[in-house]
Amino acid sequence: QVQLVESGGGLVQTGGSLRLSCAASGSIDSISSMSWYRQILGNERDLLATITTWGSTSYADSVKGRFTISRDNAKNTVYLQMNSLKPDDTAVYYCWARRYSRVYWGQGTQVTVSS
Repeated sequence: QVQLVESGGGLVQTGGSLRLSCAASGSIDSISSMSWYRQILGNERDLLATITTWGSTSYADSVKGRFTISRDNAKNTVYLQMNSLKPDDTAVYYCWARRYSRVYWGQGTQVTVSS
C-alpha cells in the first residue's frame, strides 16, 4: 500500500502562487510515476502534470508554463509549484502515484483563487 497526503492548498488572489506538497509513505519503492490532478466541481478529474522516477516531466496545456512539478526523493515528496493563478484554477487538487499495476490517490487539497 502507498499512502499519499497532500498539503499546501488554500485561498490566494489572482496572480498569486501556491506550492502543493504530496508526501508518500508505505510501500514507496518501485513507484514509477507521480502526478497531480484537479477536479473542478461537477467535472471529471483532469491530469495536470506528471513526473517519473527518472525525473521526466509532462504537463497539460492548460498549466504549461505556469505550473512546475518536482520531487525530493530524500523526503519522498512531490511538489506542484503553481504561479500566475487564475480563478479557473479553483479546484480540489489530488496527488496520484503508480506502483506496478496499482494506482493510489491522496485525499485532495482545496485551492481557491479569488478574483
